[in-house]
Amino acid sequence: MKRAAAAIAGAALPILTRLDPELAHDLGLIGLKWMRPLWPTWSFPAEFSVRCFGLRFAHAVGLAAGFDKNGDYLDALGALGFSHIELGTVTPRPQPGNPKPRMFRIPGHLALINRMGFNNKGVDYLITRLSGSRYRGIRGISIGKNFDTPIENAQDDYVACLRKVYPHADYVAVNVSSPNTARLRELQDRDGLQRILGTLLDERVALQERHGKRVPLLVKVAPDLNEAQVSELAQQLRSLQPDGVIATNTSSDLNVLGKPLAAEQRGGLSGAPLHALSLKVISQLRAELGADFPIVGVGGIVNAANARETLRAGANLLQVYTGFAYRGTELLEELIGSPE
Repeated sequence: MKRAAAAIAGAALPILTRLDPELAHDLGLIGLKWMRPLWPTWSFPAEFSVRCFGLRFAHAVGLAAGFDKNGDYLDALGALGFSHIELGTVTPRPQPGNPKPRMFRIPGHLALINRMGFNNKGVDYLITRLSGSRYRGIRGISIGKNFDTPIENAQDDYVACLRKVYPHADYVAVNVSSPNTARLRELQDRDGLQRILGTLLDERVALQERHGKRVPLLVKVAPDLNEAQVSELAQQLRSLQPDGVIATNTSSDLNVLGKPLAAEQRGGLSGAPLHALSLKVISQLRAELGADFPIVGVGGIVNAANARETLRAGANLLQVYTGFAYRGTELLEELIGSPE
């Protein structure tokens, strides 16, 4: 049965790569949902498990935010064997995101460029999907602000999302690093991070008492920070004490592609060219935060060698996105094996 599903997925991938990237993404997810009954139950040896920010992960490899923004495909994606799936980024109100086209393939580099702009159906819709899900892996939820919320009021959006997702999340990721929402990356600065993360950590105290559980809070950071900025970020993380950091988001530096792109193709870069940038940030964060601060490594993991390098740089957990978009379940089998 598993061979049949893998064969269908393998045959569909070349066809999907000929379509518009966003359309291919949507059709691929619909196909995965249809094939869900064909996938066997996964079983991982106990020695694969990873404990991180108070949670037990079946193994180190998860799916990064952005792949399933609304939780529509959580069970189907979970059946592929991910130890954790990060949904979102979700905002308080539904929003369409940026105008299309807004996703572009750079196949020669195993890369994608997107400027999606937090397109999602809103936090209330996500909660309805979570309520009906049977996925038993770790469920992360990435939260952000609506595009039309002034940056000065951004904390209101983050708090609104945290309050609603808190009962349903195993951890919450605070996205202050997407390059596709105007001025969002200002929230990584000292004052911005203090305002957003400090407010959320204070809010969690009340939510923990109300719901009787402590949900870890992680912050997702950009790969485009220079050494001084990473050092300042590390100082803020040590001071504020979130439960972990996700490094990194997509890059706004397209020069690594080595060729000029049309203006309409600009956005956040992910995939193989991001790997070196991500490694640099992870390595510096590990050096400055010490051995015990949890780091989720994401960026350019398109094969097993990339995964090993990310772990050696200091990551405790891994997330994939673009590598999975290009290689599908083949990448997962390379990273974690195949079901018994």
